[in-house]
Amino acid sequence: MSHRSRRRFLREVATAGAVVTADRFFGSLAKAQTATAQASGVTRLYLDTRRTRATLDRNVFGSFLEHLGRAIYEGIYDPGSALSDSNGFRKDVLEEIRKLNVPIVRYPGGNFVSGYNWLDGVGPKHDRPRVLDKAWNALNSNQFGTNEFLAWCNAAGTQPLLAVNLGTGTPEEAAALVEYCNVEKGTRWSDLRKKHGVAEPHRVQHWCLGNEMDGPWQIGHMPAMEYGLKAADAGRQMRYVDGGLTLVACGSSGPGMSTYLEWDRTVLEQCYPYVDAISLHRYFTNEGAETGGDSTKFLALNLSMEKQIAEVASVCDFVRGRLKSPKKLWLSFDEWNVWYRARKGSAVDGNRQEAPHLLEEVYNLEDALLVGGCINTLLRSADRVRIGCLAQLVNVIAPLMTNASGLVLQTILYPYSWALRYAGGEVLELAVEDAAAYEISATEKAPYLDVAGTYRGTDGVVSLFVLNRDLAKARQLEVSWEGKAATKVSTSLVLTGTDLKAVNDFGAPNRVVPKDADKPVTSGGRTMIEVPPRSYSIFQWQS
Repeated sequence: MSHRSRRRFLREVATAGAVVTADRFFGSLAKAQTATAQASGVTRLYLDTRRTRATLDRNVFGSFLEHLGRAIYEGIYDPGSALSDSNGFRKDVLEEIRKLNVPIVRYPGGNFVSGYNWLDGVGPKHDRPRVLDKAWNALNSNQFGTNEFLAWCNAAGTQPLLAVNLGTGTPEEAAALVEYCNVEKGTRWSDLRKKHGVAEPHRVQHWCLGNEMDGPWQIGHMPAMEYGLKAADAGRQMRYVDGGLTLVACGSSGPGMSTYLEWDRTVLEQCYPYVDAISLHRYFTNEGAETGGDSTKFLALNLSMEKQIAEVASVCDFVRGRLKSPKKLWLSFDEWNVWYRARKGSAVDGNRQEAPHLLEEVYNLEDALLVGGCINTLLRSADRVRIGCLAQLVNVIAPLMTNASGLVLQTILYPYSWALRYAGGEVLELAVEDAAAYEISATEKAPYLDVAGTYRGTDGVVSLFVLNRDLAKARQLEVSWEGKAATKVSTSLVLTGTDLKAVNDFGAPNRVVPKDADKPVTSGGRTMIEVPPRSYSIFQWQS
């Protein structure tokens, strides 16, 4: 390989999100095969199960529920419905979430939490106040609160990620909630929980210290220095109550913020010793300056998500160095999804109604493909990202939609469900060679094929997740197995279609569904895969 073409190869590998180069790991073998791959148009992937990035924390595929729109009421909780159990929990929704095996769910917000008094949502239901949620201009009956959510988590087989109010709330109130949830007995707030009929402590481990406090839209919005000091105080007080907590500081709301990264630095310089992670948020749009409605640019946005992760991680490490701390923070990407259609007017104004129809985004095929790309990004970032929350879970920018008679699976559910079902063990360190790419800006390219994978050493299962961004043609992927090749294909599924704008709804719930893909054939240590255009695929091998 010439010096010039080698530089080009390294640049394309970096664009693809690959974190190693074939030249680095496989030397002369990769060089000798380069010309053949270029001539054939095949993207070659080197897979060595001995080379891994990190152990995958399943919490990276968590989700989110906020007191917003119909996420709670008519979503997971609907006591007047024939579809609900004796606790008021929607049985069809519970069944689907159990089937998905969602590992962790963030609650109760979101913007909502910054004006929420948790005491309004505990105790006898007839005594709970009906209050105005100023974040979304809606009415909250408070019939569903902390104890109901934690009971629902037990029923759903998931763990809670509780957010505390650091907008209008105080560090003392946050510590009181920890005491209410986690102390067994003998204190003011633990005894109140017992009085409310919950004898055993909930033992909630994961906590968010507020939500998007950098945003001018946020109730209690404050400068970074002020929030950092408040988060430090909250962290100290919460840990005085329970020393085993895992705490997530509130990071930038997204790269579009004028204070992006500077906020994170300033906050962490105040609270670094008292937290374990910092949050990231991101919502993707296919309009305006971000893509101009260009689907080819839209399907590459997960690469900017990858860049965001790297940038925030760098800030964490910078502060760590300045403070000479032995602790390395990890990242909580606890809000992410596609969201741009249901984002203005009546879609975000509750008009002082209970359970208004807010943020009810209807997802199409291209949205699902980008969600698949984001899954790949989270996999490749598993060395730093330990929690991730697809926002949200039901009805509000969600993969599940309900009405009075049932539910529908939106298109984005399928790549999310594949991550939960098939990703596990160690995230593979994949080397990609000769990835054909296209321009997404004057200075950036995106590879047509975006690949991530995991290896489960306990039973020898290899899983590859493949996004084909090419809207017109199939692409060839050659997997070169370094070591023993896996030959038994246990799963081969693809999500694709001819219409990128196709959606699933109650009238036609199966317009966009996965189908069986052609099973890859392995011979001589190589597996050839033809990846359909406009597709996201999962291939799994059992050794």
